[in-house]
Amino acid sequence: MKKKLLSTLLGMALIISIPIFMADCAKKQVKVEKGVTSAQKAEEKGTGKVQTGVTEEYKKREAERQARLKALEEQQKLYDEMEAFMSEKIYFDFDKSDLRPEAQAILKKKAEWLKKHPEFFLKIEGHCDERGTAEYNLALGYRRAQAAKNFLVSLGVSPARIRTISYGEERPIDPRHNEEAWAKNRRDEFKLIK
Repeated sequence: MKKKLLSTLLGMALIISIPIFMADCAKKQVKVEKGVTSAQKAEEKGTGKVQTGVTEEYKKREAERQARLKALEEQQKLYDEMEAFMSEKIYFDFDKSDLRPEAQAILKKKAEWLKKHPEFFLKIEGHCDERGTAEYNLALGYRRAQAAKNFLVSLGVSPARIRTISYGEERPIDPRHNEEAWAKNRRDEFKLIK
Protein backbone atom coordinates (compact mmCIF):
# COMPACT_ATOMS: atom_id res chain seq x y z
CA MET A 1 0.00 0.00 0.00
CA LYS A 2 2.80 2.32 0.78
CA LYS A 3 4.25 1.55 -2.56
CA LYS A 4 0.99 2.27 -4.26
CA LEU A 5 0.61 5.54 -2.41
CA LEU A 6 4.17 6.52 -3.19
CA SER A 7 3.64 5.67 -6.82
CA THR A 8 0.45 7.68 -6.99
CA LEU A 9 2.07 10.68 -5.33
CA LEU A 10 5.01 10.47 -7.64
CA GLY A 11 2.70 10.25 -10.66
CA MET A 12 0.71 13.25 -9.48
CA ALA A 13 3.87 15.26 -8.87
CA LEU A 14 5.02 14.38 -12.32
CA ILE A 15 1.69 15.35 -13.86
CA ILE A 16 1.70 18.67 -12.00
CA SER A 17 5.33 19.48 -12.82
CA ILE A 18 5.10 18.83 -16.58
CA PRO A 19 2.83 21.84 -17.31
CA ILE A 20 4.90 24.06 -15.02
CA PHE A 21 8.08 22.90 -16.71
CA MET A 22 6.53 23.44 -20.14
CA ALA A 23 5.26 26.87 -19.17
CA ASP A 24 8.66 27.80 -17.83
CA CYS A 25 10.33 26.65 -21.05
CA ALA A 26 7.81 28.56 -23.10
CA LYS A 27 8.63 31.74 -21.18
CA LYS A 28 12.31 31.26 -21.73
CA GLN A 29 11.69 30.61 -25.39
CA VAL A 30 9.68 33.83 -25.72
CA LYS A 31 12.41 35.74 -23.95
CA VAL A 32 15.01 34.32 -26.28
CA GLU A 33 12.90 35.14 -29.31
CA LYS A 34 12.43 38.69 -28.08
CA GLY A 35 16.14 38.95 -27.45
CA VAL A 36 16.94 37.65 -30.95
CA THR A 37 14.40 39.96 -32.50
CA SER A 38 15.87 42.93 -30.66
CA ALA A 39 19.37 41.84 -31.60
CA GLN A 40 18.35 41.40 -35.20
CA LYS A 41 16.80 44.87 -35.24
CA ALA A 42 19.91 46.38 -33.66
CA GLU A 43 22.10 44.53 -36.14
CA GLU A 44 19.97 45.71 -39.06
CA LYS A 45 20.16 49.27 -37.85
CA GLY A 46 23.92 48.99 -37.32
CA THR A 47 24.36 47.35 -40.72
CA GLY A 48 22.55 50.24 -42.33
CA LYS A 49 24.98 52.70 -40.76
CA VAL A 50 27.99 50.59 -41.61
CA GLN A 51 26.71 50.06 -45.14
CA THR A 52 26.21 53.80 -45.61
CA GLY A 53 29.70 54.49 -44.23
CA VAL A 54 31.23 51.90 -46.55
CA THR A 55 29.36 53.33 -49.51
CA GLU A 56 30.50 56.89 -48.76
CA GLU A 57 34.09 55.77 -48.19
CA TYR A 58 34.00 53.74 -51.42
CA LYS A 59 32.65 56.70 -53.38
CA LYS A 60 35.34 58.97 -51.96
CA ARG A 61 38.14 56.52 -52.77
CA GLU A 62 36.74 55.84 -56.23
CA ALA A 63 36.60 59.58 -56.97
CA GLU A 64 40.23 59.93 -55.83
CA ARG A 65 41.23 56.95 -57.98
CA GLN A 66 39.48 58.41 -61.02
CA ALA A 67 41.21 61.77 -60.44
CA ARG A 68 44.61 60.04 -60.27
CA LEU A 69 43.84 58.10 -63.45
CA LYS A 70 42.86 61.29 -65.25
CA ALA A 71 46.06 63.03 -64.10
CA LEU A 72 48.12 60.06 -65.30
CA GLU A 73 46.35 60.06 -68.67
CA GLU A 74 47.04 63.79 -69.07
CA GLN A 75 50.66 63.27 -68.09
CA GLN A 76 51.00 60.40 -70.59
CA LYS A 77 49.41 62.54 -73.29
CA LEU A 78 51.94 65.31 -72.58
CA TYR A 79 54.84 62.83 -72.72
CA ASP A 80 53.56 61.48 -76.03
CA GLU A 81 53.30 65.02 -77.42
CA MET A 82 56.81 65.81 -76.22
CA GLU A 83 58.17 62.64 -77.80
CA ALA A 84 56.48 63.47 -81.11
CA PHE A 85 57.79 67.05 -80.92
CA MET A 86 61.38 65.98 -80.34
CA SER A 87 61.39 63.11 -82.82
CA GLU A 88 60.40 65.36 -85.75
CA LYS A 89 63.51 66.83 -87.35
CA ILE A 90 63.98 69.26 -90.21
CA TYR A 91 66.45 68.66 -93.05
CA PHE A 92 68.59 70.91 -95.24
CA ASP A 93 70.07 70.86 -98.71
CA PHE A 94 73.81 70.39 -99.15
CA ASP A 95 75.79 73.39 -97.88
CA LYS A 96 72.57 75.36 -97.18
CA SER A 97 70.87 76.77 -94.11
CA ASP A 98 67.69 77.88 -95.92
CA LEU A 99 64.46 76.38 -94.60
CA ARG A 100 62.63 74.12 -97.03
CA PRO A 101 58.81 74.43 -97.24
CA GLU A 102 58.36 71.12 -95.40
CA ALA A 103 60.71 72.38 -92.66
CA GLN A 104 58.63 75.54 -92.32
CA ALA A 105 55.46 73.46 -91.96
CA ILE A 106 57.08 71.41 -89.18
CA LEU A 107 58.30 74.57 -87.43
CA LYS A 108 54.80 76.08 -87.56
CA LYS A 109 53.47 73.04 -85.67
CA LYS A 110 56.30 73.32 -83.17
CA ALA A 111 55.60 77.03 -82.65
CA GLU A 112 51.92 76.32 -81.90
CA TRP A 113 52.87 73.63 -79.41
CA LEU A 114 55.41 75.89 -77.70
CA LYS A 115 52.81 78.67 -77.38
CA LYS A 116 50.43 76.23 -75.66
CA HIS A 117 53.18 75.09 -73.30
CA PRO A 118 55.04 78.20 -72.11
CA GLU A 119 56.68 76.20 -69.29
CA PHE A 120 59.03 74.57 -71.82
CA PHE A 121 62.26 75.88 -73.30
CA LEU A 122 63.78 74.63 -76.54
CA LYS A 123 67.28 73.66 -77.56
CA ILE A 124 67.86 73.50 -81.33
CA GLU A 125 70.83 71.39 -82.41
CA GLY A 126 72.33 72.04 -85.84
CA HIS A 127 74.01 69.12 -87.66
CA CYS A 128 75.92 68.62 -90.92
CA ASP A 129 77.17 65.78 -93.05
CA GLU A 130 80.86 64.85 -93.03
CA ARG A 131 81.88 66.81 -96.12
CA GLY A 132 83.80 70.01 -95.40
CA THR A 133 86.15 70.91 -92.60
CA ALA A 134 85.14 70.52 -88.96
CA GLU A 135 85.24 74.31 -88.47
CA TYR A 136 83.13 74.97 -91.56
CA ASN A 137 80.55 72.37 -90.49
CA LEU A 138 80.32 73.81 -86.97
CA ALA A 139 79.53 77.23 -88.48
CA LEU A 140 77.04 75.72 -90.94
CA GLY A 141 75.30 73.77 -88.14
CA TYR A 142 75.02 77.00 -86.16
CA ARG A 143 73.45 78.84 -89.13
CA ARG A 144 70.94 75.99 -89.52
CA ALA A 145 69.96 76.11 -85.86
CA GLN A 146 69.69 79.91 -86.01
CA ALA A 147 67.47 79.73 -89.12
CA ALA A 148 65.02 77.51 -87.23
CA LYS A 149 65.15 79.78 -84.17
CA ASN A 150 64.53 82.92 -86.24
CA PHE A 151 61.53 81.30 -87.93
CA LEU A 152 60.03 80.25 -84.58
CA VAL A 153 60.56 83.75 -83.19
CA SER A 154 58.81 85.21 -86.27
CA LEU A 155 55.84 82.99 -85.36
CA GLY A 156 55.59 84.43 -81.85
CA VAL A 157 57.83 82.20 -79.71
CA SER A 158 59.95 84.22 -77.29
CA PRO A 159 63.65 84.20 -78.24
CA ALA A 160 64.48 83.88 -74.52
CA ARG A 161 62.97 80.37 -74.60
CA ILE A 162 65.20 79.12 -77.44
CA ARG A 163 68.85 78.13 -77.26
CA THR A 164 70.93 76.98 -80.24
CA ILE A 165 74.01 74.79 -80.51
CA SER A 166 75.96 73.31 -83.39
CA TYR A 167 77.44 69.83 -83.43
CA GLY A 168 78.68 70.12 -87.00
CA GLU A 169 79.53 66.65 -88.31
CA GLU A 170 80.21 65.17 -84.84
CA ARG A 171 76.88 63.32 -84.35
CA PRO A 172 75.76 61.64 -87.56
CA ILE A 173 72.52 59.65 -87.53
CA ASP A 174 73.74 57.50 -90.40
CA PRO A 175 77.50 56.78 -90.39
CA ARG A 176 77.64 55.61 -94.01
CA HIS A 177 79.47 57.64 -96.64
CA ASN A 178 76.86 58.16 -99.36
CA GLU A 179 74.23 60.70 -100.40
CA GLU A 180 71.39 58.90 -98.56
CA ALA A 181 73.32 59.05 -95.26
CA TRP A 182 74.46 62.63 -95.83
CA ALA A 183 70.87 63.76 -96.46
CA LYS A 184 69.83 62.31 -93.07
CA ASN A 185 72.74 64.00 -91.31
CA ARG A 186 72.00 67.54 -92.60
CA ARG A 187 69.39 68.33 -89.98
CA ASP A 188 68.17 70.28 -86.97
CA GLU A 189 67.05 68.37 -83.89
CA PHE A 190 64.80 69.78 -81.16
CA LYS A 191 65.08 69.08 -77.42
CA LEU A 192 62.51 70.28 -74.91
CA ILE A 193 63.73 71.55 -71.57
CA LYS A 194 61.49 72.23 -68.57
